[in-house]
Amino acid sequence: MRPAAAAASWCKLTEKVFWANPYRTELATRVCRVDGNEVTLAETIFFAFSGGQESDEGTIGERAVLAARRDGRDIAYTLENGHGLKVGDVVQVKIDWARRYRLMRLHFAAELVLVLVSRSLRSVRKIGAHIARDKARIDFACDHNIAAVFPEVTRLALEMVAADRVIVTAFSDVAAEQRYWEIDGFARVPCGGTHVRRTGEIGPIELKRRNSGKGKERIEICVKDGDVRPQIP
Repeated sequence: MRPAAAAASWCKLTEKVFWANPYRTELATRVCRVDGNEVTLAETIFFAFSGGQESDEGTIGERAVLAARRDGRDIAYTLENGHGLKVGDVVQVKIDWARRYRLMRLHFAAELVLVLVSRSLRSVRKIGAHIARDKARIDFACDHNIAAVFPEVTRLALEMVAADRVIVTAFSDVAAEQRYWEIDGFARVPCGGTHVRRTGEIGPIELKRRNSGKGKERIEICVKDGDVRPQIP
């Protein structure tokens, strides 16, 4: 029989430091709640799957995180059985930075492509998205070959990358944890993922078409690493 969960009386909702500073790779925090092999933390830099963006990979107190999931406005992290952590323990959280940075770049590349495709093809509708380390994808309800807009969309996206524009992220509703990204004069879009701070960090973008079924089109987005480096203020 599973033991009752232990929780700290002082613990409030998990503070999501990855929004304030998505470039942070390590964080010392305390365990707030333990429920079998799941733990929650007072603060976290470890993103959990949301909006199509995959969870981070890394460790909590030198224990590998097997899964991360949203639990209301908290985040629950699954560790191996017998992890030994207790409420109140101070732990170091570390994320796989190389993976996170690619996710950030791919996520915003996908955001740019989505805005540009939606403006070029008013009749299409986004029906899904996924951002992984190797590539991102966006699925559309569309009854024709979406690759027709690739030359123009790619040109405009690469212009935005070359311009190295500032990307602002903030809350539109703090209580509901609703966030957005904005490039002044270009777009303001609801999104709760982690993003780079400037468009120049995305690097070269490549688009591929996949026909995923009748009335469905998929765009796959890839970015090249090259000499792209995080521009941390």
